[in-house]
Amino acid sequence: MHSPYFRTELANPLHDNYIYITIIISSMETKSTRHSRYNIFYHLVWIPKYRRKILEEPTKSRVEVILREIANEKGLDISALEIMPDHIHLFVSSPPQHSPSLLINWFKGISSRLYNHRFKDSRIQWTNAYYVGTAGTVSKETIQKYIEGQTKCQDTKVELQE
Repeated sequence: MHSPYFRTELANPLHDNYIYITIIISSMETKSTRHSRYNIFYHLVWIPKYRRKILEEPTKSRVEVILREIANEKGLDISALEIMPDHIHLFVSSPPQHSPSLLINWFKGISSRLYNHRFKDSRIQWTNAYYVGTAGTVSKETIQKYIEGQTKCQDTKVELQE
């Protein structure tokens, strides 16, 4: 989806990275809430208590269903989900008002409560530890170049106006 907020016309054609910036901004898949447009992805990883290899069938498919239910209920989009025997990788898109720690608390807390309530034959407990990484469509270096380029563009405008 093309964001009207990030219009390519705002980039200065005299700027060296004009074409590159135009391509990246116009190809961003942004989502929106009432007051924001965003493209935020988190890579979350967590493990069962004592890193036990309990996430094999049928537990694996049960946990997957529960994680997808949580995402739907909270308005999150799961881009990728991989459940290994001793850990879970979740790549999820979230609105900016949700912190990564809130997301991990939702997925770990709600999933263990629902699983333990629904299935009496086995129990799931997660460790307190987790990993979180962020991802998006634009690299840190590209954003830095774009911001630095804005100063150069502004200086060029001032020179042209004088």
